[in-house]
Amino acid sequence: MLRHVWLVVFACSFACAQEKSIAGDWVLDFDYLGSKMYDRALIQNENGKLSGTFLGQPFTGTRTGNRVVFHSTSGGGHGEATVEGEGFRGSEIIPSGTQDPHPLVLQFIATRVPSRPQRSPKTHNFTPSLFYRSLSAFNPPALHIAPGDSVRTETVDNAGIDGKNVRRTAGGDPLTGPFYVDSAMPGDVLAVHIVHLTLNRDTAGSCDVISYSAMNRDLAVMTRNNRSAVTWHLDRSRMVGWPEGRSGHLSDFEVPLRPMLGGIGTASDPGPPATSTLDSGSSGGNMDFNEIGAGATVYLPVNVPGALLYLGDAHALQADGELNGTALETSMDVEFSVDLLPHKSIKTPRVETGDHIAALGFDGSVDGALRAATDGMADWLTKDYDLTPSEIGQILGVGAEYRVAEVADRNAGVVLEIRKSLLSKLHK
Repeated sequence: MLRHVWLVVFACSFACAQEKSIAGDWVLDFDYLGSKMYDRALIQNENGKLSGTFLGQPFTGTRTGNRVVFHSTSGGGHGEATVEGEGFRGSEIIPSGTQDPHPLVLQFIATRVPSRPQRSPKTHNFTPSLFYRSLSAFNPPALHIAPGDSVRTETVDNAGIDGKNVRRTAGGDPLTGPFYVDSAMPGDVLAVHIVHLTLNRDTAGSCDVISYSAMNRDLAVMTRNNRSAVTWHLDRSRMVGWPEGRSGHLSDFEVPLRPMLGGIGTASDPGPPATSTLDSGSSGGNMDFNEIGAGATVYLPVNVPGALLYLGDAHALQADGELNGTALETSMDVEFSVDLLPHKSIKTPRVETGDHIAALGFDGSVDGALRAATDGMADWLTKDYDLTPSEIGQILGVGAEYRVAEVADRNAGVVLEIRKSLLSKLHK
């Protein structure tokens, strides 16, 4: 997102007595050389003196008659806009700099951030008819919901097969959604509470492959012939699973099931190509963190109006790392609720469970993902717990618990967890 400084001039279209106030909270829809992008503007007006932030930059300004002038407090530039109904539109010229000698003109439309819907929470029963394989900002909303609402829905497995063993869509971790959250705007954070995850069939798919990124040369040679698909039986009454046709050392082998969502995320920024459902990043996606089960809350950034929440890639069980490249892949009935944290920024997706807070980091290497998770947790401790850098270092030194979420995909995922019992000892 651009973070330049400029002067913005607004030429109003009404007479002084009819001028619409531009004080308030705005979402800006602007064009960046053909790419749609969003940002927020906060404008205050005290006795004719304006202040706030515009496209991430602080400003001061005044309004005289039909003309409003905004001055960046840390640089220069110019632009103009016209009030139209309840909003305004115009252009800004970002001045040239050392890296780009050419001024850049941005066309924008500003609309007021809508108020949170004032009604009792609802529970929606939603049966999906379409599934998506990217977290795109341009897919049409499947359902409008409001903060506080709950949704009961279903997912297909990673191959597109539903709870009745019917193939509903192409494979590639297709997701259910997107769910449009009314009043969610760029610059907010969406909280997704996982209420229930219920297995809806008796089989899951997996394999015996071990991810190359988790092996040295000797292990790769030893397992070079591992390429078998494995079907697992799921006993939903006992909540255990075992490989079909088990024999040899696995004749009596079974594991306790722990349903989770491998994929959950909000629409990515509409400028770059949309995030694939096979990938992960700052907006979530194919995170494959096995603590995202019933009772967990997932915190995700809002990049576009409505957030556009996607979820799916259900696993009956997944070990740390998702070493097979698949977990126990199956379909699932899902119940979740949403809430909204306005004007909040997070560097990485966050997860909260009954015992821990967790910051997730993603990168092409485990080392890079570990650094991203550490940075995300430091950001959390700074903003939500008001800790100093020294205090953060001390807390991480005794309280950090690292988990490798997954190593099978393009991005590795590392999670830094801290126990809530430890944080409860902090003074406010």
